[in-house]
Amino acid sequence: MAVLCKPAIQVPEYVITNEETLELAQRLHGDHPQLDLILSLIEHTGVQKRHLIQPIEKVLEHPGFDARSTTYEAHTKARVPAVVRRALDHAELEPQQIDMIIYVSCTGFMMPPPTAWLIGEMGFRPETRQMPIAQLGCAAGGAAINRAHDFCTAYPDANVLVVACEFCSLCYQPTDLGVGSLLSNGLFGDGIAAAVIRGNGGTGVRLERNGSYIIPSTEDWISYAVRSTGFHFQLDKRVPGTMEPLAPALQAVAEQHQWNASKMDFYIIHAGGPRILDDLSLFLDVPPEAFRFSRATLTEYGNIASAVVLDALARMFDEESTLEGHRGLMAGFGPGITAEIALGTWTSEFES
Repeated sequence: MAVLCKPAIQVPEYVITNEETLELAQRLHGDHPQLDLILSLIEHTGVQKRHLIQPIEKVLEHPGFDARSTTYEAHTKARVPAVVRRALDHAELEPQQIDMIIYVSCTGFMMPPPTAWLIGEMGFRPETRQMPIAQLGCAAGGAAINRAHDFCTAYPDANVLVVACEFCSLCYQPTDLGVGSLLSNGLFGDGIAAAVIRGNGGTGVRLERNGSYIIPSTEDWISYAVRSTGFHFQLDKRVPGTMEPLAPALQAVAEQHQWNASKMDFYIIHAGGPRILDDLSLFLDVPPEAFRFSRATLTEYGNIASAVVLDALARMFDEESTLEGHRGLMAGFGPGITAEIALGTWTSEFES
């Protein structure tokens, strides 16, 4: 079975703390009629700091969609290869041994996709299959893992590289003054993650089952308005309450595998915000500590969109507390409202 190996993570060098974010919100929006609410929401995100690809002064400038697209491409090409190399090293593979690259990002657009550039730049075989995913938002990290699992099920000896590259700061829009938009300005950060799913061998999570679920009639709850100024993120106030209908979907996938989603040994969950984790703890009836890896990602990096699940997984590797045969559940949530769900078992067996 396919094994999800240890992810590699990189966050950029510029840092903004939650205190600095609050000060910035007060300075920029001092006359906002709902400023007190906005400050309270940002203060309670659980985020202590976030990392950005540019100094905050540059982020606030907004030079235009075309300039931001140029910045996205430049930083992608400058930063992604090193993360990919480390992910390949973790899996003990070379670029020539990768059969598919799944590249996910909702914060910039390139055509041809970055996969084409990576194949030529890093020595992947010209036959390497490409699967860019651009419109699943934060759920795309989970979707990438699941599509890699599907590919390895169809081609048991194949290896798949997953890359999540999110520069959320390039979506800052100074004219968007809704509560949801201003909250997002204090929640999202930049980050890159990559991991390999090996068809044979490997140490990590042996993927066993996956599933998807979409809450009907919620497609406008998380969305982009695409305008001449770029991507305008739109967040409905009902989004934090979506774990009540999604928890049964997670349970259903587990039950199909004759597992109990409330009795897992580990959980790797997209940390969209603290209430997402609090509610899922409640509705799955699991202790808050079960989501410690996701909470740590949120605290140290903010919401790094599709890269969250990979960063949380890397933290579990680093903790070294997971034992052979431990069962786990992974889930990414995003626009739709969509859940991408995966079940897996920890394995430390490495076949040559």
